[in-house]
Amino acid sequence: MSAIATKLTIWWLNRQAHTALIFKRNAQAIEIYRRMLAVDPSYDEARIMLGNLLAEAGDHAGAAQELDRLTQVNPSNADGWFNLGFVHDKADNIAEAERCFRRAVQLRPTLDRAWYGLGLVLIRDGRLEEAVEALKQNIKLQPLSPYGYYQLGMTYHHLGRSDEAAKVVEQLAGFEPKFTATLKRDLERSPSRSKSGPGSHSQPKEETAAEAT
Repeated sequence: MSAIATKLTIWWLNRQAHTALIFKRNAQAIEIYRRMLAVDPSYDEARIMLGNLLAEAGDHAGAAQELDRLTQVNPSNADGWFNLGFVHDKADNIAEAERCFRRAVQLRPTLDRAWYGLGLVLIRDGRLEEAVEALKQNIKLQPLSPYGYYQLGMTYHHLGRSDEAAKVVEQLAGFEPKFTATLKRDLERSPSRSKSGPGSHSQPKEETAAEAT
């Protein structure tokens, strides 16, 4: 197939995949992305989308296999590492998720969602001091996203650093009053480290959404 024919085929398949996703026909979209990769195995965005859709379908092993293949072929693709970390996180492979998120931010220090994902897995692993640093990076890069503030406030709280948790609440209140109320409520309901010891804490509903770009 010529280069022009390949581009036209990929363009047409992308349109089909987009339509399938709009109508939530994910199984059909999976097959379309497989067809894209048969035409062009180096099409990283298609492999990322395929991996994400397989993960959503509960096939974490298949998703990890696709994304691992991407990172082996293109080890400098930060989005590939982020998405592989996301899949490992969903499968509760915390050590592998951490490794992938760290690789993603090493390759692209401005990848805010990878810092957020790293913060979450560090919280789940009980390494709250390290999680603070990751979440601070996320907030620096994404100053108007409430999720990083929520996690940072709760992490400070569980570390017994109430003054710093209060500062986070004040910062969040400046642009997201509803989320501030949620954080205040959870801070009041959750004991600090001095009472409960370190560990994971509750999270507001938010996907660490894997993205192709």
